[in-house]
Amino acid sequence: MNSSLTGFAAGILMVSHVFSACSAEDSKRESAIKPEKKIELFDGKSFDKFYSYMQDTQYEDPRKIFQVNDGLLHISGDGFGSLVSREEYRDYHCVLEYKWGPRTWQTRKDRTKDSGLLVHSQGPDGGYNGIWMHSIEVQIIEGGVGDFLLVAGKDKDGNALPMSMTCEVDRDRDGEVIWKKGGEKEVFNLKNRRRINWYGRDPDWKDVIGFRGKEDVDSPGEEWTRIDTICDGGHISVYVNGVQVNEAFDVEPSYGRLQIQTELAELFVRRWELYPVGKGPKPEAAKQD
Repeated sequence: MNSSLTGFAAGILMVSHVFSACSAEDSKRESAIKPEKKIELFDGKSFDKFYSYMQDTQYEDPRKIFQVNDGLLHISGDGFGSLVSREEYRDYHCVLEYKWGPRTWQTRKDRTKDSGLLVHSQGPDGGYNGIWMHSIEVQIIEGGVGDFLLVAGKDKDGNALPMSMTCEVDRDRDGEVIWKKGGEKEVFNLKNRRRINWYGRDPDWKDVIGFRGKEDVDSPGEEWTRIDTICDGGHISVYVNGVQVNEAFDVEPSYGRLQIQTELAELFVRRWELYPVGKGPKPEAAKQD
């Protein structure tokens, strides 16, 4: 057989495989729910739209870490894991209102209270260190609400799943990455996996309970904080109490389940909703009780 024809055929086959893979991924994304009206992920009565997954007990919750009390989603914090949405979503405006409880646990007894909203979650449960799904984290931690983290998990065969985002950034005094509107564009992926700090994260941040930076825009103590996370294709914008704190472009993955973490700190949620992009409420500060 003519070698040039063999090479041409191989090239056609390779293009065909790539096209098929892209088509399959596009089909999966299209099948994710795109809100056409408000979706109450948490309705104050149950968390039926979710299931729990814990590092130590998997799909069982014998310690009752996740409960609904007095119209609030109560996360005791006793362990590592999350509530995971049963459905996959894309192209939405997520509104989450939370406040810290007084309790912290185990190795984080005297450390900053820590949790997180994980979006675009894909792959198997526990794909990241047996705890969380492969996902993009919008950080919820004292002093760092709105940071981005790449929670890089693996598929059922142990292979790394793709993950990437582009952000406009600068570096702080200590060389840490910070979001800066109009800054230099940098790609963060499995080879350049960094935390992208929100723009005002205190360079003197310390992992001690009650830490608060001078520019923090989340509510202090155990007051309510509102996070608006707008996911529009590969674009994510994060607002904390009405202030834009972070942004990413060309995000992969760009759809998936949502998770909220339990990470050894008590947390309460009173509002968790999805809206169509451009039709959600204006980001603003959480109203206190």
